[in-house]
Amino acid sequence: MEKTLVILKPDALQRGIAGEIITRFEKAGLKIVAVKMLQPDREHYYKHYEDIGQMVTRRGQKAFDVTLEMMLMGPVLAIVLEGIEAISLVRKMVGTTEPKSAAPGTIRGDYAHMSFAYADSQDTGIPNLIHASGDASDAEKEIGHWFADNEIFDYKAVHEKYTQTKKK
Repeated sequence: MEKTLVILKPDALQRGIAGEIITRFEKAGLKIVAVKMLQPDREHYYKHYEDIGQMVTRRGQKAFDVTLEMMLMGPVLAIVLEGIEAISLVRKMVGTTEPKSAAPGTIRGDYAHMSFAYADSQDTGIPNLIHASGDASDAEKEIGHWFADNEIFDYKAVHEKYTQTKKK
């Protein structure tokens, strides 16, 4: 089974839609194996967005600064989801980073709408609700950064017999 990290950002919590977002993942057959609410400091976000995600390297200091400013606006929910091809499934469900371009039916497409151009014109970050690991390497590093091994649980969910194949 594959694991991936999801972070429900301050805008998702402040809007009161965290439960709806989590429900969408559960309805798709993904299992929550770790979850916690926290309000990380700048150093924690630097490690997440630059040391692991290379945001400054890829998108520049300004993009990093506005993202950091938005993330520091309140607590977040960090969640580890598990399932078959969980990383690609979650990324498909979340939608593209720019909410304006996210397809209807995706989390960002259904609950957000701001464009990069508008955010840039306002000198602000994009309230896009959620972070999802980009690939298996990032997922492993991100999960290790946000959770200790003893905070990740292994259990059987009732629906697993319908969402996973049996070993032969």
